Amino acid sequence: VQLQAFGGGLVQAGGSLRLSCTASGRTISNYHMAWFRQAPGKEREFVTAIRTSRNTYYADSVKGRFTVSRDNAKNTAYLQMNSLKPEDTAIYYCAASAQLILSSLRLKNEYPYWGQGTQVTVSS
Repeated sequence: VQLQAFGGGLVQAGGSLRLSCTASGRTISNYHMAWFRQAPGKEREFVTAIRTSRNTYYADSVKGRFTVSRDNAKNTAYLQMNSLKPEDTAIYYCAASAQLILSSLRLKNEYPYWGQGTQVTVSS
């Protein structure tokens, strides 16, 4: 499955953005989807995941501010980001995995498919 993330941009602190991750090649209904982010000089970190069951999981740093969703009919996953903070500035990547156990869904190595990333910059 090929993934393409878009929707990033420059926003002021407190603002909102919605990222989209569109898949091609295969339907995402068979894939668990996730978002990771990587800030300059830092490791790529888990942000959120939504399983095929639609159960969702969030990093503590974004819980209550970010919402992940999926529209299988549109073959797209979304990341709604509200109350953005400067520390949310990063390149955001979507990822997919056909097989994912609960204990591993925060591990980037568990996802074989990745989008190209989209830059999110939050100004203070």
